[in-house]
Amino acid sequence: METTRPAAAAEFLPPPAAGRVFTAGYPIRRTDVTPGGRLRLDALARYVQDVAEDDVADSGLRERYDWLVRRCALSVRGWPRRGQRLRLATFCSATGPRWAERTTTVTAGGADLIQARMVWVAVDPVTGESCQVGPDFHRLYGPAAQGREVSVRLSHPRPGPSATGRDWPVRASDFDTAAHVSNTVHWQAAEEVLAGLDWLPARAEMEYHHPILPGARLRLVCQLSAVRADLWLLNDQARLASAQLSR
Repeated sequence: METTRPAAAAEFLPPPAAGRVFTAGYPIRRTDVTPGGRLRLDALARYVQDVAEDDVADSGLRERYDWLVRRCALSVRGWPRRGQRLRLATFCSATGPRWAERTTTVTAGGADLIQARMVWVAVDPVTGESCQVGPDFHRLYGPAAQGREVSVRLSHPRPGPSATGRDWPVRASDFDTAAHVSNTVHWQAAEEVLAGLDWLPARAEMEYHHPILPGARLRLVCQLSAVRADLWLLNDQARLASAQLSR
């Protein structure tokens, strides 16, 4: 059952005093929401990825990278609804040698409702290997980061003995141009878990441990407490992704 109670107030990172901030708007359509009209997490992840791609296309960045998500943390004050128009404002909030953090604030109905902080790893589009981010990237995006650095270290625990699971099928439509499952699809597993709860999270985190490749035989494993839901996507006990949803 889907509750309509507002999520607990969350602290948002403010926009930078200087540097590039890109904004775009998108309508919430019926294919993006639950039966109750709430914007789904996988649809939100797609919007956040769309505005990131639109930003890079608009920036004129000369260095070519593909970007793979390593970690995503969502802070939620409220949930956008069907029929509203989203305004997304995105900027580079921290950097590392081969990665960068992008913060995106999602506004609907005149209120800042969700903030996503995603760490993206730069990948060479020819070799598929991680690569250094270059001077043109730092020229365009460095001022907004204001010297902050970010780590790609992951922190979620492994499943405990009380965790239960079931098969989670991989579909041909789940794969992107990198030939692995798109980062937005992982959030569908989180929605599957939320459908069985009577609360919505004030915070949600997804960590991407290894890519999900064709032929993977996945299990969705979940462990619940009164205030948190932990879930994992496993392939023969190997963690491919994990998530924490907390009240």
